Amino acid sequence: MLRLQTPLPDDYTKATTGQLAERIGAAKRALGSRVIVLGHHYQRDEVMAWADVRGDSFGLSRIAADQSDAEYVVFCGVHFMAESADVLTAAHQKVLLPDLNAGCSMADMADIGSVEDAWVDLGEVTDIEKVVPVTYMNSAAALKAFVGAHGGIVCTSSNARAVLTWALARDEFGRSRGHQVLFFPDQHLGRNTGYQLGYGPEDMAVWNPRLDHGGLEETTLKNTTLLLWKGHCSVHQRFSPDQIASFRSEHPQGIVLVHPECAHEVVELADQVGSTDAIIRAVDEAPSGSVIGVGTEIHLVNRLDHENPDKTVVSLDPLVCPCSTMFRIDASHLAWVLEGLVDGQVRNRITVDEATASWARVALQRMLSTT
Repeated sequence: MLRLQTPLPDDYTKATTGQLAERIGAAKRALGSRVIVLGHHYQRDEVMAWADVRGDSFGLSRIAADQSDAEYVVFCGVHFMAESADVLTAAHQKVLLPDLNAGCSMADMADIGSVEDAWVDLGEVTDIEKVVPVTYMNSAAALKAFVGAHGGIVCTSSNARAVLTWALARDEFGRSRGHQVLFFPDQHLGRNTGYQLGYGPEDMAVWNPRLDHGGLEETTLKNTTLLLWKGHCSVHQRFSPDQIASFRSEHPQGIVLVHPECAHEVVELADQVGSTDAIIRAVDEAPSGSVIGVGTEIHLVNRLDHENPDKTVVSLDPLVCPCSTMFRIDASHLAWVLEGLVDGQVRNRITVDEATASWARVALQRMLSTT
């Protein structure tokens, strides 16, 4: 999705690292408790240094929902995270995204029109009342609203297992909430979670939104438990079994940690699989002297290596390809937003219209109450 970020004035783009740090610090002191800065783990160090709270999308969504003191929430993450924060925060709070071009290519792989079309197609061949839509946190507010209005729920990489268990659970009378799940936009998280729950390849199929009926036969549409949207993370799809083999050849006692957005054949070979928060905990708990190969975004990997001097933490991908949109926010944009607030200007406010927000809030609250 194309968003237009206002070019910054020269006094921000040409400022030195030290000058920007002084300005950000001064702005934060001037604003005091009126502002809270949330930092997603994939952000640059120059931004994370100013985060009042660090976390993954699940942890930060909880924080956004639970705190109501700050007048301004500066979300150093991406657009869909800021939208969720706007949905969950109180009416008097304003959510700001320092760079409007900070987004997620995976989130853009499922749009509301395509999902609505898929829902109509499914309704032609199966009992749509027994299909539970589940959207990953990496999705626009409109998709969260869709699942909220259709009995569905949001998930993150931290709680996908609990969410899918909820979606397919039976009550005390043996009645199931749903007999199928339409999971979007990341097929890999859906597939890996399905395997965790004991489902096999025969229970899953990939829905291609560019083809009629997802490119699937009617029998498949009726009998498949997990219909997985054909979407992926551009960074996590780069990790491969060959990279793990190369790492293990060089470090026979090494530990492999990967994110569940990786392909299943990669997940199968890892020692541990988990969200960004889970990966951080695993590194922290690893024995001193460990060599750890990590399959996730490079800024987090480098930060883990720096913050754990008794361990060696490296990326499994030798080409080290960062997410081009997830880490767009830099110190210049953060300073611009914070100094704007000091001057009474609310820059890059993210708002979700109330009709969308009300149903998105239903889906997000279902998630928060389920996990």
